[in-house]
Amino acid sequence: MDPPVVSGARFEVDVDLGFALFFFLLLCFFLLVTIVRCAHLVLDPYSSVSVSTYQEEDTEE
Repeated sequence: MDPPVVSGARFEVDVDLGFALFFFLLLCFFLLVTIVRCAHLVLDPYSSVSVSTYQEEDTEE
């Protein structure tokens, strides 16, 4: 018996599937980042507001 011949078929890559998986993982990453940012905003809503909005302007009389 001859040993099985290893062909290049084992190393073929489906490019369309690769692009689809890449963009799917990228979409999941952005979704995760958005969820974390929204949760942070809900837990501490005043942390994203700049301090200058709370300061009163000096008015000269």
